Amino acid sequence: MEQKKYEAYIKILKDELVPALGCTEPIAIAYAAAKAKEVLGMFPDRIEMCCSGNIIKNVKGVTVPNSGGLKGIDTAAVLGVVGGNAEKELEVLEGVTEEDIRRTKQLVEQGFCQCRLQEGVENLYVVAKVQKEEHTAEVTIVNRHTLIAKIVKDGKIIFENTISEDAPDYVDRSVLNVRDILLFADEVRIEDVDKILDRQMEYNMAIAEEGFRHAYGAEVGRTLLRVYGEDVKVLARAYAAAGSDARMGGCSMPVVINSGSGNQGMTVSLPVMIFAKHWNVSREMLYRALVVSNLIAIHQKKYVGSLSAYCGAVSAACGAGAAITYLHGGGYQAVSLTITNTIGNVGGIVCDGAKSSCAAKIASAVDAAILAYYMGSGLHSFQPGEGIVQEDVEGTIKSMGYIGRVGMKNTDTEILNLMIHRTKLD
Repeated sequence: MEQKKYEAYIKILKDELVPALGCTEPIAIAYAAAKAKEVLGMFPDRIEMCCSGNIIKNVKGVTVPNSGGLKGIDTAAVLGVVGGNAEKELEVLEGVTEEDIRRTKQLVEQGFCQCRLQEGVENLYVVAKVQKEEHTAEVTIVNRHTLIAKIVKDGKIIFENTISEDAPDYVDRSVLNVRDILLFADEVRIEDVDKILDRQMEYNMAIAEEGFRHAYGAEVGRTLLRVYGEDVKVLARAYAAAGSDARMGGCSMPVVINSGSGNQGMTVSLPVMIFAKHWNVSREMLYRALVVSNLIAIHQKKYVGSLSAYCGAVSAACGAGAAITYLHGGGYQAVSLTITNTIGNVGGIVCDGAKSSCAAKIASAVDAAILAYYMGSGLHSFQPGEGIVQEDVEGTIKSMGYIGRVGMKNTDTEILNLMIHRTKLD
């Protein structure tokens, strides 16, 4: 692989695989609020949050981490103001205390925070506006959970971020494709990725085990083990689901994310780790397989976007299935069949927000990816022209991305309308 592309792939992994404490949408709100308070330089009298529909959708039903079990945009924003540390970014609520939680509850009840839907903006869009007497500060986040696009203080723009290809923090994901991802996984120097992947394995396994130990959410992971036993195909689903059970249930342990999502970060990593242990593969081979799973998921999500009505667990499960295929010696053809078979099966799972059922969707998507691997092992695959399946794997990935980004726009709107009771069902 040419050096420039090699370095781009390393940069993508370093940019994407970062720790986050709690579901990333409420965390983005808490981060924006904490940053706005920092810019203001004093504790505000009030805060106003303006959020896109996808942010509202993904915050409504999920527990805010370190909040004592509370939910909602107002909770995330107020907790960010009261106890957040903006320097921690996706771990902004790491240092929250019991006194912070008590004060947050009190301020929420007093109407300290006002929230409203912002229409006609990017799917990932958060604005936090704080005010103290005549002084104001405003922080805008767009497209990525910690990407501050603009900061305004007392009506004057003091920071504006326009990401261009010349910017030092620009990460070009357009270089990703399945064939080159596999080549990179074969050639990557382990010392270039081991620390990133060690952290992913450590954090994500720890929260999965926490999900088994305690009764979080709908207990999808625990249910899978209780009902189906401990076959490797069950364990792969159960560990990913248990991590989501804990995360969606407000567990304060961090995970390493993928494509801006903790659920996707767990889905790309935990099933691969389970199969690697079952097949007793080397540590080096596990690293290379995790490179495959992470990059295949990111490759798909670049076509969909950060947030949509398309469930990101499918993209992540495709990555895990591709990595499981790679672990067992599968090359480009086998990996392509696994991806195509997964998309052709569960590509239509909708995202109706972050909440306990995410764990079940993860389990279903991983199950489909495992089936896709075994189908591909026998050279069985869904064929071009069958639904959205195209002539090659890249075309199939692009077609699913188009459906998620463009075709499901109205679906996204109607899901939100139902969730916020704009639409009344007879």
